Amino acid sequence: MQFRFISPFCIIYIFMLLPGVSYTQANTLADSNQLSIGLWRGEILRTDGHVIPFNFQTKNLAGKMIIYVINGTERLMVDQIRQQGDSLFIDMPFFDSHFALRILDDQQLEGRWIKNYGNRQVLTPFRAVFPGPERYPAPKTPDFNISGRWSVYFKNERDSTEAVGEFKQSGSEVRGTFLTITGDYRFLDGVVSGDTLKLSTFDGANAYSFESEITDTNKMKGYFYSGASTVHTWVAEKNEQAKLPDEYSQTRLKDPANATLHFKFPDLNEHLVSLSDPVFKDKVVIVQILGSWCPNCMDETRFLSAYYLKNKSRGVEIVGLAYERTTSFSETKKLLQPFINRFHVTYPILATGILTSDSLRTEKTLPEIREIIGFPTTIFIDKKGMIRKIHTGFNGPGTGEHFEMYQKEFNQLINSLLAE
Repeated sequence: MQFRFISPFCIIYIFMLLPGVSYTQANTLADSNQLSIGLWRGEILRTDGHVIPFNFQTKNLAGKMIIYVINGTERLMVDQIRQQGDSLFIDMPFFDSHFALRILDDQQLEGRWIKNYGNRQVLTPFRAVFPGPERYPAPKTPDFNISGRWSVYFKNERDSTEAVGEFKQSGSEVRGTFLTITGDYRFLDGVVSGDTLKLSTFDGANAYSFESEITDTNKMKGYFYSGASTVHTWVAEKNEQAKLPDEYSQTRLKDPANATLHFKFPDLNEHLVSLSDPVFKDKVVIVQILGSWCPNCMDETRFLSAYYLKNKSRGVEIVGLAYERTTSFSETKKLLQPFINRFHVTYPILATGILTSDSLRTEKTLPEIREIIGFPTTIFIDKKGMIRKIHTGFNGPGTGEHFEMYQKEFNQLINSLLAE
């Protein structure tokens, strides 16, 4: 995930407290005000009037409400739901994000999406209706098919960023993503309607929508809407040879002749962990730089956790270094625990105690490298304790063949280090 893209939203220091609501109640459905079961359409309502839509599905499992947020082929399960009367509270599984809503009737919800950013909150209006029409209903017959690879440039008043867009279009329906040097935009879902492309995604961390005019078969230009208020312009040109710089060349060592790491941070049980500990001796070690606020880190954690369970016995160890939006150990543990629980993480994740926004985060934690430029970043260390490769970003399952290619390269690298 490219950190500089997370622009500040409008800051509203408000707590939505609804009288009489018990936060200890489980997600058992009340006798009345039960929500309709099936497909809903949710809308994030930005300050400029632009709407970021997404679909979600409600299910009733043994009297308990379960929600699946739908983006492309992803189904993100949300099971922390509390209801009392006409009040509904939905905690997203990660990213310190939740909804505080009123049930207008069994087919309408309205309220706020509340996103925490350390010591501040951002509240954005939200509404949802059932039965949910499609994300972008009733599109016109498409004038173009945008399937393929595109060179893309995002720009706002502060900076510009190069990306690669990859899309697959069937009829009006489009799925795809944007890849940058620090990660991908995960699962984007939308349509081509006439000469207009519309895409969106929501995962609890990010609410994104992209709209563009397709000016001919090879060019697009439009706007990228992020969260409550941020806007970028973007232009794209079809280019099947489009590619980004090598992900292994972005993060570099200060002194390649001294390619070792020396850190000591507590795990979530407050035990200090260092690469000099016996568990890492003569092992191939993967150091994962992550944050609980980072969707690409979620994707990488899912991948690494499964890999570790299968390959630990071969002599592979993994250790995560977490950079959060708080310096509090107890708050950091609270934020990281859902990752650990959901993805069955059995390798240690350490609390650096350093804010992800700290301009000196690299010097304070990993002074051996020049700069942590993206989350996640993955450091590969050989059996002698020497850094052999550093990979910036993560191409997750939303990138299709890029994810498959990354897995292949990852396995080849680890296998070669184990064979030494």
